[in-house]
Amino acid sequence: MSKPGRPAGPAADTEEIVLTAALDLLLTEGGTALTPQRLHTVTGVARTTIYRHWPTPRDVLAALISVAPHPAARPTGDPVADLHAEVDLLCDRLRDKPVAAFLRALVTASSTDPECAPLRRRYVLDLFAPVHRSIRALGLDAESDIEEAATAIVSPLLVDALLLDRAVDRQRAHRAVDDALTRIADPIR
Repeated sequence: MSKPGRPAGPAADTEEIVLTAALDLLLTEGGTALTPQRLHTVTGVARTTIYRHWPTPRDVLAALISVAPHPAARPTGDPVADLHAEVDLLCDRLRDKPVAAFLRALVTASSTDPECAPLRRRYVLDLFAPVHRSIRALGLDAESDIEEAATAIVSPLLVDALLLDRAVDRQRAHRAVDDALTRIADPIR
């Protein structure tokens, strides 16, 4: 027996229209443009619908993150090659405008809305996850060692893309992988 009333979520076409417009606004105007009023103006979707499903810019960012693609490298069976392949994919993602724009919008939103900090953390951890998996496949068991290696590899890439607003240096990224692999192979340094 179904209950009369409004559906729990927006219709699929409405969600697609609003989130497509939101991504375009994010890329062209930044995260501050993701207000329900601005989305209504751009899409023509009823303000009540937008306010009901995405009442704050944080809600729009969360929805965009939920539908963002997360490409994964195909495992080759060679954990070192797989780690390098994941780093290549991460470099590509950081080079692409949506990922960098998401990061900037999340950092900006987190500075004014503390409730955005968990969302920012979730997005960054999603970027780290494939590198964590690849490092774990090398045989590292201690989470602290996995985290340290992943941070040594990914952090310089995030600094380049987010703070310095420069292209990610793929060669430097691979040097970071090689350095991390050396530390993993020779834990007594």
